[in-house]
Amino acid sequence: MSLSENSGFEVLADGRLANLSDWSKSVAQTLAARDGLTLDDRHWQVIDVMRDYYQAFNVPPIKKLLIRELKKREPSVTFDDALFQDLFPGGVLVQGSKIAGVPIPMMDVELERETYQAKAAPNVTHFMGSFNFDGETFAVTHTGNLMELHRWNSRLAEHMAQQEGIELTEEHWEVLNFLREFYFTYGVSPMVKILMRYMAEDLGPERASKGYLYSLFPKGPSRQGSRIAGLPAPQGCLDPDV
Repeated sequence: MSLSENSGFEVLADGRLANLSDWSKSVAQTLAARDGLTLDDRHWQVIDVMRDYYQAFNVPPIKKLLIRELKKREPSVTFDDALFQDLFPGGVLVQGSKIAGVPIPMMDVELERETYQAKAAPNVTHFMGSFNFDGETFAVTHTGNLMELHRWNSRLAEHMAQQEGIELTEEHWEVLNFLREFYFTYGVSPMVKILMRYMAEDLGPERASKGYLYSLFPKGPSRQGSRIAGLPAPQGCLDPDV
């Protein structure tokens, strides 16, 4: 079911834009007005960050990443649940994303069912289905990612890396530890563009370049790295599908 707007765009029954390309500031104002909101500068700060992030990475930011990006632009402002609730009573990720004209973000756990049902790529070298290590059986997804994240440890990572022809060094571990810290901070495995951006911010550009990261993980620092780091496959990943 959809609803037609006299202003030339179409919204779905839940209030989201039928075509995200129809978005404009006037469209955002109309969508906000339908919810009884009048957009001020603080609303636009959030909307602009949501849109910039989506345009950069083709995935919308989850709340913790949204807060991180907002703090970089407005370090003197405390962006928290109370402020978001005041600005977007319907929820910053639901109502805010709708007004910003971006998809509603999902956590990795929300993507598991559809992700695990996908088909594996041909000619893979990573474990598939399950594998044995130290007398125990470990189940993995079609992409080789552990089904039970809590069972991961460094020795298991070395075993998984060896399966893919990688001998882990300190440089590998720096990336793996960054991936794990990112996941347990934000709840998602970063796609490669996000990984490169935040590694450059936190560790310096020389340790976050595309050439450097792919020299460590030839099948993708995000896809292959997350696999060896014991994390879910990244959403929106641009690494090769291997």
